[in-house]
Amino acid sequence: MVEKIAYRVSASILLLTGLAIVAMLVMGLTRADAGSSSGRAAEAVADSTAAETAVENVSLAAPIAAQPVEIVDKLPLSDKFVVKRILQIDEPFVHGYFKWDDEGVPAGELVVTVDLKAESISVFRGGYEIGAAVITFGDSLKPTPTGVFPITQKNKDHVSNIYGSPMPYMMRLTNDGIAVHASDVKWGWGTRGCIGVPLEFARLLFEQASLGDRVIITNGKMMGVGDSIL
Repeated sequence: MVEKIAYRVSASILLLTGLAIVAMLVMGLTRADAGSSSGRAAEAVADSTAAETAVENVSLAAPIAAQPVEIVDKLPLSDKFVVKRILQIDEPFVHGYFKWDDEGVPAGELVVTVDLKAESISVFRGGYEIGAAVITFGDSLKPTPTGVFPITQKNKDHVSNIYGSPMPYMMRLTNDGIAVHASDVKWGWGTRGCIGVPLEFARLLFEQASLGDRVIITNGKMMGVGDSIL
């Protein structure tokens, strides 16, 4: 009888032990699968986060990349600049003379024209001529160049670092010293390529002009009302 009881107890213990082992195996597999699922979920979250970050980076970078990298230059004058008024000058147009009249003229782009053949300079604002004067210009040793030149520097009290002479109200056109500035124009003396104008005219032009405004120098180009500057 005792042996049967012992046998049954041993069998029960073995059964319980087997069940415990099976349970442990099942739990281990479940945990492993859960861990694998967690890992996959974490990877999915990481992938999603990375994708969102990439989208954010693209959305942030796109507007910057879309910005223009170059400054668009002004339109050619011929596309929009038309002469609307020429000053009426009744006095003798001689060296030392100038006329300035901007009363009632609206704001607009400033353009300066120089005609070497006519020895004259004109200032236009929005197409209206507001100033005109007789000029001096380059001699045979240093002729004044023709073309379109932006004003690159302004200096009210400039002194030439080449010739040591004063150049009041200097407005530089080229890197080699060509400029518009006040000069003794009474006798029509030649310059070293610069465009000399009466002192008061130079002051008025200096106050009106800005860096980047264009000075167009020609040799015989005449204009009238309704004409475009080419």
